Amino acid sequence: MSQPHAVMTFNDFTKAAPSVVSAFISVGTAAEESGLEKDLIELIKIRVSQLNGCAFCLQYHLVLARGLEMPSAKLDLVAAWRDAACYSDRERAALAWAEALTALSDHHAMADALAEVQRHFTPAEIPFLASSVAVINAWNRLGAGLSFPPLG
Repeated sequence: MSQPHAVMTFNDFTKAAPSVVSAFISVGTAAEESGLEKDLIELIKIRVSQLNGCAFCLQYHLVLARGLEMPSAKLDLVAAWRDAACYSDRERAALAWAEALTALSDHHAMADALAEVQRHFTPAEIPFLASSVAVINAWNRLGAGLSFPPLG
């Protein structure tokens, strides 16, 4: 099967819609400034990008995670995080909720995931965690939908 041809590159999108890029970056910055761990944010962005099949975002966030010196095991096993012992309870709660917020249709899973998030995150952290999931879902829909090619 052949690869889809890029409708536009990320740089093309940035030039065409700078205000969208700026708004999305602002959401990401707010999450980072909230005190949430940067490696946790990257971990959920990687998992959501896997679920949504966005090669551009997956590669981009793997590069960022490596720059944060995340352990290789966490990056290698994120697709199977439930079966891997290298994730903390906090990371597991975030990953489960990220999956539930990405799928949206399983309301039971959503309720269970939210209850677990409430055990491991403060009420002040939860909106920023949800915003991180929301913005990577938006980026994924742009990247996959417009067929952004992975960088280099």
